[in-house]
Amino acid sequence: MIEKAIPIAITMGDASGVGPEILLRSFSAKTLPERCVVYGDPSILRIGAQKLALKIEPRVIERITDAEPGQLNVIDCDSLTAADFTPGQLNVKAGRAAYEYVTQATQAAIDDRVAAVVTLPMNKEATQRSVPNFTGHTELLAELCGVDDVVMMLATDEVAVSHVSTHVSLKQAITKLTPERLERTIELTHMALNRFMRNPRIGVCGLNPHAGESGLFGSEESKLIEPVISTLAQRSLAISGPFPADTVFRQAIELDRFDALICMYHDQGHAPMKLYAFDRAVNVTLGLPIIRTSVDHGTAFDIAWQGQARIESLNHAIRYAEKMLNAVRP
Repeated sequence: MIEKAIPIAITMGDASGVGPEILLRSFSAKTLPERCVVYGDPSILRIGAQKLALKIEPRVIERITDAEPGQLNVIDCDSLTAADFTPGQLNVKAGRAAYEYVTQATQAAIDDRVAAVVTLPMNKEATQRSVPNFTGHTELLAELCGVDDVVMMLATDEVAVSHVSTHVSLKQAITKLTPERLERTIELTHMALNRFMRNPRIGVCGLNPHAGESGLFGSEESKLIEPVISTLAQRSLAISGPFPADTVFRQAIELDRFDALICMYHDQGHAPMKLYAFDRAVNVTLGLPIIRTSVDHGTAFDIAWQGQARIESLNHAIRYAEKMLNAVRP
């Protein structure tokens, strides 16, 4: 079991976006953990602090063990200089640097040198220009950890939402909906929430409108989804469905009938969650050998470094990582 004294790692995110701005403002507001280390570029944090009129001096450390409580401890990834600070602009160097932050922080977590990784947003286009196969944090983390089967879960205190597929076309999402993938998504969600609550109540969305309307709008529900639900229910999971996706979120949040929902593709889960809890939802990667959480928003170039971005999202991501650490059993 990881000792709680080991710090949490926070990756700085794309330097042109709101990630490092949120980091600096969170540190100024004293909402970061006492023990944390930042993977990023101190030169960006220095010039960014000046732009925000914050009196913050990053404390550059070479080893995680040198981190001091209450300081902005930074592992210098040596990717960017002050000349690379381009607020609100697509910057290929910043995209590549954000990739390096995640790579180094993830390796530290694999080596048990940090307790968890909390990521700030990357810009997919900026990163893809130097890393063509990059599709997102979730896929990158899976590759770095050497696992093939991970699940993206968005979580609030009221409900968690897991996705059978994420960053693929809608056409591909349909083909990726297999019994094996659906069962694995449900199992990982159950295991994650079972740390905090006894036998979480899980509702499963249908793929088609009205969950197929008894076959009128499609047969995936009866042929694919229902058999998986039946199998898992026989293993004593509190699971039911498939339900129409346009009404099940109300059942979960307003009527408190479910602790978690399983969505079949990216927008089926992301759209309602971003409407309901844009500043509170936490992105959690399930199926990794490490704990990873993230803010559930992008780089927001249009408001980056203007002092407008809200810092609550990072605070929630950190608190959820701490919650997961405290729930880990020997």
